[in-house]
Parts: sequence; C-alpha cells; structure tokens
Amino acid sequence: MPKVSSLARSAARQPGRALRLLRHFWGALGPGVITGAADDDPSGIATYSIAGAQFGTSLLWLAPLTWPMMAAVQSMCARIGMVTGEGLMAALRLKFPRAVLAVACFALLVANTANIGADLSGMADAAEMLSGVNSHLWVVLFAGLIAWATVRLRYAVIANTLKWLALVLFAYVITAIKLGPHWGQVLRDTFVPSMPRGSAPWATIVAILGTTISPYLFFWQASQEVEEEKALGRHTLVARSGATTHEITRRKVDVGVGTFFSNLAMFFIILTTALTLHVHGVVHLDTSRDVAEALRPLAGRFSALLFTVGLLGTGALAIPTLAGSAAYAFAELFGWRQGIDEHFRGAPAFYAVIIISVAAGVAFDFANVNPIKALYWTAVINGVLAPFLLTGILIAASDKKLMQGQRSSDLGRIVVLVTTIAMFAATIGMVVF
Repeated sequence: MPKVSSLARSAARQPGRALRLLRHFWGALGPGVITGAADDDPSGIATYSIAGAQFGTSLLWLAPLTWPMMAAVQSMCARIGMVTGEGLMAALRLKFPRAVLAVACFALLVANTANIGADLSGMADAAEMLSGVNSHLWVVLFAGLIAWATVRLRYAVIANTLKWLALVLFAYVITAIKLGPHWGQVLRDTFVPSMPRGSAPWATIVAILGTTISPYLFFWQASQEVEEEKALGRHTLVARSGATTHEITRRKVDVGVGTFFSNLAMFFIILTTALTLHVHGVVHLDTSRDVAEALRPLAGRFSALLFTVGLLGTGALAIPTLAGSAAYAFAELFGWRQGIDEHFRGAPAFYAVIIISVAAGVAFDFANVNPIKALYWTAVINGVLAPFLLTGILIAASDKKLMQGQRSSDLGRIVVLVTTIAMFAATIGMVVF
C-alpha cells in the first residue's frame, strides 16, 4: 500500500512540475521573442505573400537558411547591449564618425516611418474587413492607442503585452496546415535551394533578407537589453556593464526561440500564398486586403480570417518596435535622456521621435500610398542598408576593449560575417541580373 500511495503521489506531482517548468520557460523569454515576432510585421507578411504568390514554393529554402543568420545577428546585438550597458548606437559611436552615424539614423527613421505607415494601413484594412468601419478611422485609432501606450505605460507592461501578442504568429501555421499541402514537394523546395533567374526573384530575395534581418531590429534588441537591466534596478552604466555566462546563455535561448518562430511563420505564410494565390495565378497584389480577400474563396473564410487577425496582432507588436528603435538610435547618438520607463517630461526628445514617426505614418496612409508596394520596397531598401550596419556591428562586437573581454564567439562572428556577405551578394545579384 505505501508503495502504491507513493507512486500515486509522484504521478500527481508530474502535471504540477510540468506547469512550473513551462512557467519558468515562459518567464525566461523576453526581448528575443518580442524582437523575433516583431520581425513578422505587416511589412514582412506582405513580402512573404508576394514571394509565395509570384514564385510558389521555390523560395521556401530561405526560411531555414535565414534562421541561424537572424539568430546570430540578434544574439550579437543582445550581447553588445548586455555587456556595454548601452544601446547599439552608443557602441557604434565609439567606432565610427558621428556624421556617418547621423546619416544612418535618418535613413533608419525614414525607412521605419514608411514601414509604420504601411503597417497602419495593413492593420486598418484588416479591421475594416472585420467591422465594416472605414479604414482611415482605424488608422487614427490604432496610431493614437499605440502612441499613448508607448509613452504612458511602463516597460514591464509593454514587454509582457508584446510577448503575448507574439502568439498570433501561430495563425499562419494553422492556415497553411489546414490547406493540406503535398509535403514531399514542400520538403524538396525547403532543403534543395533553387537559384533564381532574372531580377524579380533576386529583388524578392533581397526583400526577404531585408525584412528578416532588418536594421530596426538590431537597435531594438540592444536597447531592450538595457531596459531589462534597468527593470532589475541597474540604473547606472557601471551597474549594467558586463554580463554573466548564465545571462548570455539565457538570452541566446530567448533569441533562438524568437527567431525560430519568426522564420516558422515566414515559411507558412509563403506556403499559404503559394498553395492558393500562386496556383490560381493571383500574383498582382496591391493591398493586404487584396491578399486576405483573395484567400477567402481559395482557402476558405476561416483561413482568410486567421490571416486578417494575424495582420492586426503583428502590426500592434511591430509599430512600437519600429518607432522605438529610431528613438533609441537618435537618443544614443545625441546623448538624449531615453527609456520607455522615463516620463515624457524626463525624455521629451526621445518620445518626440516616437510620436513624430507614428504621426507621419498616419499622414502616409491619408496620402493613399500603395501600402503593399511601399512595404515591399521598404524591405528591399532595408536589405541594401543592412549589410553596411552589420559590418559596423561585427567590428564593435569583435572589439575586446569595447566588449570588456566578452566579445562574441568565433562561431557567432563567422555566421554574422557570412550573413553580411550574403546580403551584399544578394544586392549585387539584384542589380546585375
């Protein structure tokens, strides 16, 4: 009897232990998951939709290829923030002339603002489909709510909310699986790359690289490491400098999980549009609404609904990241007081950049700029600019003095170097072909 009773108690403890492990795992996730999920914003969804609609499953191999690239880059940016106790631009400022970095800052602001405008348009179109209310009203409402939340709420609240929003990415996984693809062909196109011919597929590859390994994510990742440390009470640079092996390992896991699910969503978005739009010859897309409406008769109302809900969730996740990354970059370059936990009066210039970015995004929508084309070409521009920033990041992360003896591993630097070369090569391929 005692033996049976002991086994029963042990079995009863298993669910509780599994729940505790799950809670511990969820608690360990943070900036890496948020940054990874923010990567699949309406800009990314538009780019992946175009790839699937125009080229079918032939570009699926980019999803597993770019996962280690993205993970290595984001881990390197995270390490810079954790070890130096400052954001990415503050580290680059020690290695490069301020004039060069100022140009990079303004380029980042312009690209991010265009992205915000197109993301707001994508969200508004999705909301109009669900509610029937004019999209312009939704643009103003979404912009106002996101700007207010970013300015008024504390970092811990924003970070936790964004982490839960990351779960919306599973909508795309469900949508693709529901369509019942031929997995043999899918696996071949995933693991046997096919080289593109002509300028259009090369431009799409650059766009995918640009929206997957995107400049605004570099700055956001490093700055959120600083915010995480501030949330732990490390308010001085001295207190934030350096990182333990456990902290670095934990962040690598966080970034690895975040980038994996980001690229998983990319894979299934391309697959969904390849199985529906491409098969039926629907290759010319003007708005995110066109994508969702084209899916309805081809994939069913439920699939179109999931796609639409995904646009809303990822937009709400990405816009604070887009606006915030530019604000952090400017603040670090010009020495402004910064941080989401700061009150508006304590960091007016920092918050002004955020508000201006979102307001300009609203103006972008009212100017009736084609959002899908704007999102796509913003991704292409990011794909061209990213390798230059990656070169700077690689130099900073390899500096023993700057990194206080905790520079990135040889493997990490090799992967980032390969990523930089690949992005340069893709850009050259686009221009030449």
